[in-house]
Amino acid sequence: MRVLIVEDEPEMADAIRAGLRLEAIAADVAGDGDTALELLSINTYDIAVLDRDIPGPSGDEIAKRIVASGSGMPILMLTAADRMDDKASGFELGADDYLTKPFELQELVLRLRALDRRRAHNRPPVREIAGLRLDPFRREVYRDGRYVALTRKQFAVLEVLVAAEGGVVSAEDLLARAWDENADPFTNAVRITVSALRKRLGEPWLIATVPGAGYRIDTASDPASGTASGTGAEGRG
Repeated sequence: MRVLIVEDEPEMADAIRAGLRLEAIAADVAGDGDTALELLSINTYDIAVLDRDIPGPSGDEIAKRIVASGSGMPILMLTAADRMDDKASGFELGADDYLTKPFELQELVLRLRALDRRRAHNRPPVREIAGLRLDPFRREVYRDGRYVALTRKQFAVLEVLVAAEGGVVSAEDLLARAWDENADPFTNAVRITVSALRKRLGEPWLIATVPGAGYRIDTASDPASGTASGTGAEGRG
């Protein structure tokens, strides 16, 4: 999951971003409305977390533009106000949830997970493919009933691949969804992480490399398909 945090208090913004990283949630931060709109124009986010009172275009204005875009991106409002009329006005603008400052980071994480689940309501909370069972809320992975211990980054990468349901995900998309805006676009972090993830999941290799395109979950090995995966060149590297 990748979220945009729009918060003009630097210490709070940095604390939120650091805390979300520990939960395998990539987060970009904008300290004002203009920066937020710029990031929204060039990146794809799963959820926007908006402080209503920020410099430049307000959080309310950003919420209006997100709703008008038709992207369906969930919006969580952050504010110091806890009056009912403030909350009501936020929901009228299109907010999906509301969190009053101060708040516990764990509550924010739970609300983000809930919004992400609601956003992908057509997919089961626990995703299964090719003998792989991934629970994004307990952050647990099983392969053929065997528990697989993963690092936070490995889990984030696998979550993106599983969500693609066997479709090819480019290295650039993985970098955009599992890392944040500070990631070096020329880094080999994706290749290294996928390689380590493939080894953690064990043989037969479940993550196939599609030369020149990216990576995908090898659904040919899915018991439900009635077929067995080969060991061709596509699955190596």
